[in-house]
Amino acid sequence: MSESIIGKAVESGRVSITCTNFRDFSDSKHRTVDDYPFGGGAGMLLKAQPIVDALAAIQEQAPETKKRVVLLDPAGKTFNQAMAEEFSDEEHLVFVCGHYEGFDERIKKHVTDEVSIGDFVLTGGELGAMVMVDAIVRLLPAVLGNEQSNKTDSFSTGLLEHPQYTRPRDFRGDMVPEVLFSGNHKLIAEWQEKESLRKTLLRRPELLEHMELTPQQLKWLNEIKQEQQAL
Repeated sequence: MSESIIGKAVESGRVSITCTNFRDFSDSKHRTVDDYPFGGGAGMLLKAQPIVDALAAIQEQAPETKKRVVLLDPAGKTFNQAMAEEFSDEEHLVFVCGHYEGFDERIKKHVTDEVSIGDFVLTGGELGAMVMVDAIVRLLPAVLGNEQSNKTDSFSTGLLEHPQYTRPRDFRGDMVPEVLFSGNHKLIAEWQEKESLRKTLLRRPELLEHMELTPQQLKWLNEIKQEQQAL
């Protein structure tokens, strides 16, 4: 959280990131935060008391700000770009990072969102929280050097981002598409949009099922399908 884009955002004061150890709020003399699940089962569960009391302390530190409390849970709603954009509008986000087998279910009464970064299980929620923080912070005003960068990212438009190239123009016989040197901004924009459609169709076709495509996009899509069949 202190490196690269996020580190610069912290240094400039555009975002503040703090960590709270809920073990510090355990009412056990041994500072335990987990226990065996009622009814049996493998692993240990995080107890409600340390986490709920930690959340209460966070609220007391800044009572004037409305907080979005996000529980990292494999059963939660899958994190995506739209959620990152939604979270970036919040004034104060709190990420609750689990460990062990899971949580006491009563913790969930004290959170606003249950989120997962994918259909797999990690040893703890810390990595998932860092992934989300990275995706969210880069959307904040003036964090990225180019304000257009996050507007054309994959998923921000509903499509995967079009292919991009830099120098040299000829890399060992592999040439940059000629249209990018045409100087015709309309043609370049059309090529980029069509190639975004192509990449999405070939790699993530399910994304197109949720989009309302324009007549021009539908025409390009038919052209792409014909082009792919001819290969």
